[in-house]
Amino acid sequence: MSGYFDIPSDLQHSYLGLIGLHLREALIPVLAGLLLSLPVAQLCVRFRWLYPPVLGVTTVLYAIPSLAFFVVLIDYTGQSETTVMIPLAVYSLVVLVPAIVDGVRSVPQETLDAATAMGFGPVRRYLQVQLPIAVPAIIAGLRVATVSSISLVSVGMLIGNQGALGNLLNDANIYHRPELAVTSVVTTAALAILADAALALVRVVLTPWMPRKGATR
Repeated sequence: MSGYFDIPSDLQHSYLGLIGLHLREALIPVLAGLLLSLPVAQLCVRFRWLYPPVLGVTTVLYAIPSLAFFVVLIDYTGQSETTVMIPLAVYSLVVLVPAIVDGVRSVPQETLDAATAMGFGPVRRYLQVQLPIAVPAIIAGLRVATVSSISLVSVGMLIGNQGALGNLLNDANIYHRPELAVTSVVTTAALAILADAALALVRVVLTPWMPRKGATR
């Protein structure tokens, strides 16, 4: 079993170090995508005509292969983590923007009218009324974006060992050690499952009013 966790020295990280690097490269883009999606989604809700072109742009960007992104970015950000994280942040938008828009639009008009009658302005109403009610939809989008980001980090191995656990796939071929590929795939899958479970738990904590599975009246 030790061979599975005996990481080649050229990666300059231990097994746990690769896990930490992988999570950093995967989660920071999702957080950046969320922070960008919140105001964009609000604009799409406020101006309905804006939603189709925004959705079209994010879909087109998602269709661009990561290698093409790397070729464009590498002249500006070099062979660095940033070059890997920027495309992942852009990819997250195609999931997060629709999730937030759908969640915010699901808020009943009566609730919005009541908030307005209480003196809530557009920003306060969005932050204190619409977003909390939209939490289930937002978390659902975050779960998809996070799992996708964790899996896509491995592509960074193509630009100078910036793929974290994905670098083990390259070393498995170089050193003829298939066990390294197994370690990479299994660990990446485990991280995705754990991250998804953590976000599901966050949803439960943030939405205590929602019915639980198996709950009785």
